[in-house]
Amino acid sequence: MPYEYENFLVEVQDHVAIATFNRPKAMNALSRGVMKELSHLVDELTADNDVWGVIFTGAGDKAFIAGADIRELAALSSVSAPVYARWLQEIFMKVEMMYKPTIAAINGFCLGGGCEFAMACHMRVASVNAKIGQPEVHLGVIPGAMGTIRMPGLIGKGNAIELIATGRMIKATEAFRLGLVNHVVEPEELMNKCMEIMKEIFKNGGLAVRYAIESINHGCAATPIEGGNNEANLFGLCFATEDSQEGLNAFLEKRDPYFKYQ
Repeated sequence: MPYEYENFLVEVQDHVAIATFNRPKAMNALSRGVMKELSHLVDELTADNDVWGVIFTGAGDKAFIAGADIRELAALSSVSAPVYARWLQEIFMKVEMMYKPTIAAINGFCLGGGCEFAMACHMRVASVNAKIGQPEVHLGVIPGAMGTIRMPGLIGKGNAIELIATGRMIKATEAFRLGLVNHVVEPEELMNKCMEIMKEIFKNGGLAVRYAIESINHGCAATPIEGGNNEANLFGLCFATEDSQEGLNAFLEKRDPYFKYQ
């Protein structure tokens, strides 16, 4: 499937779509035009059966996503701002709820809306020179695309309040220590590491991976009982798949399983 966008470059390698935010002169800032295209792109990637996972990164060597378009933010009012925030939240939620695994390959500044987008991805891998933060308070506002919701779940309430209330940027190594990113690598190894993770995922049953992501997403927003019930139902669905039969039989027969990922 050809992907043609003004603000994105998209290529598919070994069933992995590499989607690059392509506004390097603007530090890949999230304008309304970028967000509209992102929404359509997520729909297309979800529907493309040749794509099993997605890596998001930024063009250039300075920024993953440096934040929102400040000129657009400055035009908001107390009436239009909540509408704008809910629109951003809806698009980022589409990313989070994708059943295909997603990785944010953070290759530079990852600030404000960029950090919120990265947290909406399932995993985050950062180059050692990345800088990450939610500096909105420096502008007299707060994160509006669920930064105050997702960050506490990743690094804990106290750490999240400190980072968001100070607006401090942190290095990739500190982000790793806090649990905000999964791995930190040298810049030249960033995409290789992301592809390595994807290939490891693809060795497993595709439906099992899909159900696992769905269960985790549901459980993070549910009570333990609700999350447990959903997990049990998805656990049951796994036993109706060829993958579960193959995986269990392969273990009992002491051989490697053969999964048809899709």
